[in-house]
Amino acid sequence: MKQRMISAADLGHLDEVPHEAKPLALWLWLNLDPLGRGPMDPAWIARETFSTPDDVLDHLVALMDADFLTTYVAGGAEWLLLLHPLRVDMRGVRISTPEPPARDRPWTSVAVGRGSAGGRERARERARAQVRAEAAARADAWDAVAQDREEEPVLPERPLILDAPPMFCDDHMPHGAGKTKCGPCRDARLKRDEWLQRRIYEEKLTAHFERVGTDDEPF
Repeated sequence: MKQRMISAADLGHLDEVPHEAKPLALWLWLNLDPLGRGPMDPAWIARETFSTPDDVLDHLVALMDADFLTTYVAGGAEWLLLLHPLRVDMRGVRISTPEPPARDRPWTSVAVGRGSAGGRERARERARAQVRAEAAARADAWDAVAQDREEEPVLPERPLILDAPPMFCDDHMPHGAGKTKCGPCRDARLKRDEWLQRRIYEEKLTAHFERVGTDDEPF
């Protein structure tokens, strides 16, 4: 690619360009073909300029409003066309972008920029359509997230303690024998402790086998 120089006269064409769109204007000057033509591809431009397609579309529309560029349709695709391309030595340069239709050429208009109305309107409609589509996609994504967060109500597990054997003998239920020693109460507590330990061990084994899987081999 031949070296391109931006002159003071070229910079004068940026006077009407919003400040936020000027970096893109400079990039288009330096990266479209020598005739100021290139694909109308916001995703590609976003990747090359480390931006987002939404921002690129907004800035392209701003550049069209400032009569810095227009668009045209040729070969079944939409193309960008700078209204003030840089001066480039065209010797030995091969151009692969298609020619704009005569009615879209800005130099055929009575005033510069007047021929860009059709391209600007197409770009606006395209931007609006993409914004609507992306807004709908974001809404669907948030709905999906909200549905995932809505957990099904689950009944709490019944505590093991509620099914355990009594901790005192029948004569001293439910408060125990106090400071009085009672053999049946001691036996009831031992039976209760053994039952609880067995059930806790069973629950831990169940959780282990759920994690590692089980086979059909008996112990």
